[in-house]
Amino acid sequence: MSRVDSDPTAALDGLLHDNMTIAAGGFGLCGIPENLIAALRDGGAKA
Repeated sequence: MSRVDSDPTAALDGLLHDNMTIAAGGFGLCGIPENLIAALRDGGAKA
């Protein structure tokens, strides 16, 4: 990886747009990317 971001919001900066599809891995409550999901929710893109 050539890029490492300090937080999910920084990682998504400039990447979100309306009606896009996101796939994220995880299993159960201990494996979900909860901070990424929150950053997506707060990112302003419309479904």
